[in-house]
Amino acid sequence: MGVISGADLARMRECGRIVRLALDEMAAFIRPGVSTLEIEQVGRKVVEAEGATPSFLGYNGYPAAACISINNEVVHGIPSAGRFVMTGDLVSIDIGACKEGFHADAADTVPAGPISTAARLLLDVVYEARAKGIEAARAGNRLGDIGAAVQETVESRGFSVVRSLVGHGIGHRLHEPPQVPNYGRSGRGMKLTRGLALAIEPMINAGGFGVLTLRDNWTVVTEDESLSAHAEHTVVVGDGSPVILTA
Repeated sequence: MGVISGADLARMRECGRIVRLALDEMAAFIRPGVSTLEIEQVGRKVVEAEGATPSFLGYNGYPAAACISINNEVVHGIPSAGRFVMTGDLVSIDIGACKEGFHADAADTVPAGPISTAARLLLDVVYEARAKGIEAARAGNRLGDIGAAVQETVESRGFSVVRSLVGHGIGHRLHEPPQVPNYGRSGRGMKLTRGLALAIEPMINAGGFGVLTLRDNWTVVTEDESLSAHAEHTVVVGDGSPVILTA
């Protein structure tokens, strides 16, 4: 955990630009019939073409440059040549980039063709929750303010917040202190300071908040098999609204 400013902030902005470019290319590629491996390869090629290294590749043994998770898969879905996107799927794409010693990390959830009204509402709420959490990331606020903003947004719409997975600090390492829960009480937790870099990432379920990890030891799914959605930005805390590096 450190303060990001000056030249370091410029380096992290560059990482964020690359992550956004990769996510946009991946999202544009998603359609029924493509494999999750093909989606991952699109993102990986962008990151590498921009002179960066995929942050996830080899991280704790993870075998790919991006996580591609579908429907009831919350996060960490391993791309596969044999897993194909179908009409109506919700596809979560999560990727990081490292360049000049810094990381950025972001995720979006994208519909594959027409989706149900319930799925559309879930998408709307995960993006709203991310925005509310980010808005609370101001110097002088506390970590609990971020979690409370996300939790209130999600639960007021009848959805649930995953409790066992959290956001995180980011900078020289992909995952740094502090942990950033998507639930909590306002006014509690560590005080936020100007220049603190955070990955704020609501993971929300249409059903209960319980999750399980599959036998591949990576893919996290909803316990009740309900739909899930994930949205993430890398941000830097400011005196006013934070700087979103992956916008």
